[in-house]
Amino acid sequence: MNIPPVAERRPHSFTTHGITIEDPYAWIRDPGYPDVTDKDVLAYLAAENDYYESVMAPHKALTDRLYEEMKGRIKEDDSSVPQKDGDWLYWTSFETGGEYRKWWRKPVAGGEDVLILDEPALAEGHEYFRLGAISISEDGRRMAYAVDDDGSERYTIRFKALSDGATLPEQIAGAAGKWGEDSIEGAIGNIVFVKDGSGILYGLTDEHWRTRTIKFHRLGTPASDDVVIYYEDDASFSVGVEQTSDRRWIALVASSHDTSEVRLYPSDDPLGDPILVSPRHDGREYDLDVHGDTLFIHTNDTDPNFRLCTASLAAPGEWAELIAPSRDFYMTGIECFKDFFIVDGREEGLDQIEIRRYETPLEAQRIAFPEASYDAGLGNNPEYDMSVLRVGYESMVTPGTEYDYDVATGELTTLKVQEIPSGYNADRYRTERLKIVARDGTEVPVSIVYPKDFPRDGSGPLFLYAYGAYGYAIPPGFSTGRLSLLDRGFAYAIAHIRGGDDLGQQWYLDGKLEKRANTFNDFVDVAKGLVAEGWTKAGRIAIAGRSAGGELMGAVVNSDPELWGAVIADVPFVDVLNTMLDGDLPLTPGEWPEWGNPIEDKAAFELIRGYSPYDQVTAQAYPPMFISGGLNDPRVTYWEPAKWAAKLRSVKTDDNVLLLKTNMGAGHGGKSGRFESLREAAEEHAFVLWQMGVAD
Repeated sequence: MNIPPVAERRPHSFTTHGITIEDPYAWIRDPGYPDVTDKDVLAYLAAENDYYESVMAPHKALTDRLYEEMKGRIKEDDSSVPQKDGDWLYWTSFETGGEYRKWWRKPVAGGEDVLILDEPALAEGHEYFRLGAISISEDGRRMAYAVDDDGSERYTIRFKALSDGATLPEQIAGAAGKWGEDSIEGAIGNIVFVKDGSGILYGLTDEHWRTRTIKFHRLGTPASDDVVIYYEDDASFSVGVEQTSDRRWIALVASSHDTSEVRLYPSDDPLGDPILVSPRHDGREYDLDVHGDTLFIHTNDTDPNFRLCTASLAAPGEWAELIAPSRDFYMTGIECFKDFFIVDGREEGLDQIEIRRYETPLEAQRIAFPEASYDAGLGNNPEYDMSVLRVGYESMVTPGTEYDYDVATGELTTLKVQEIPSGYNADRYRTERLKIVARDGTEVPVSIVYPKDFPRDGSGPLFLYAYGAYGYAIPPGFSTGRLSLLDRGFAYAIAHIRGGDDLGQQWYLDGKLEKRANTFNDFVDVAKGLVAEGWTKAGRIAIAGRSAGGELMGAVVNSDPELWGAVIADVPFVDVLNTMLDGDLPLTPGEWPEWGNPIEDKAAFELIRGYSPYDQVTAQAYPPMFISGGLNDPRVTYWEPAKWAAKLRSVKTDDNVLLLKTNMGAGHGGKSGRFESLREAAEEHAFVLWQMGVAD
């Protein structure tokens, strides 16, 4: 008989704003973190993992079957469509059975394929491997790339001479990962070569995993000689570097959740004086690109749906409006090319790509897409002088498709459609875009895909997914793994709840800070609305969320446990109050604009305490739950899911299964490699099918 482990309760309390909090599972946080060596902590995590393995053992055949299904939908010897950049064509490929990519190029003028980066060789001998930023010098002679081999998101930058493929001896440890991802959901930092390829600008993480320093490294010199280009004094800001489209400038971006500031460095003189475009103002975000001597500035300074301004390099702070904000069109980005510029956005939550000419900027040429609900965006377009754009498209029933779009003629040419070796017939499925009215009268969009014979009498099982934080929209895209649920009779829905920016930045603002409850209420109300419309019934809904979406899972199992038939909470951000009270944790100061600062603000303390899933666990029946964590996770630390599971076990009044699985050699993203990650998805799907009583 499988007996779940019971974590010891040890007296621990603290008092803030005159309120005393008891936390008997605080000991699960190893005081030596990030080194986790405490024997009691490791023993508890091991016991939970053993329990997980024993409970799931009878379902191994189902897990294996699901894994083989998912693997069978992946073209193993796949490759990307080559793209020209300068004198070279670049692409990536997988070999049959390969977990990781190989990176290739060949001369545009003709010649042999050249392997420039071999991820499988780099990953050999490592339980975990992830390639972070990668950059090639403008002359094509040198490469810099960042590697994380334990999931801790502390990257090591390495260098190659592409003329002969030789790995250069120097390395830079402790570099940041990728640029352009949000907060807990992504490390900040990139690698940018200077104009002549003699060195790079890069972000360096500190002991708290914060990227506050940008350095210049000259190739051939020791990393200890690297020059500090910029240091950010405010711990709530992170910094990163990126290149403008014309490659004349390197933009150094300092940003918090709601404020940004940009400095421009000449790419041929990174040690020179930068141009500060405009000093930071609380609550104002801006980003930019450059065309000639004109800055194109995308900003929310007058409206949460953003507008587009221009300014001269000579007077970068004097902004003139070029495209006014729109009530219906949420402007999400700007990219300049030689003869035109691109405005990205969303209208009614659906992606739009607009081509606009410099001479007639108010006339928009939109790329038309064929379906009522979809996910689309620009692909890899590295050159400044382009007349044909690479575009990506997919929907919940249409596999990923890559196009070339001729700007002059408006013609879309299909280059590649995602191949599903085991077979796929889109006619077996249907997709819709629904609107469910939340309790405050707000209409919440829902994207749903289902088998064409799915019953609408409430008897069918439904899988509901959402995120709802950081202004991150969940696109209605395609998933081969999802087919294993659809083919067993599930409908699959994505709730585009407040907290994301699916319907504009105001949609995001209406789900953060004092309005955080809207996120949780929207999710519950979508579920109840789907029940009312006959899509399913209470108890027949499996739900899933990860990271901040895991916080959502924790909140809704506390508030409405009877609705859910199974819950997947991956690396869940559930110990919100304790994390936000600890300014020494890696990301906490940067998170205060998102959640509030409970250290200084009693109202924020009471608000967070009122919804923090760990703090609100109560003696009641909970649905079956599968919780995961990563020992090396610097964003949602391992003890958050572990403490939550321990507290749930101690007070819940039901006999439903509760599983905690901690990846002992991985971080926030789970296991690396395209097949290892499928194994984890198969385990979660097997748990859902088992708990929902869906026959295989």
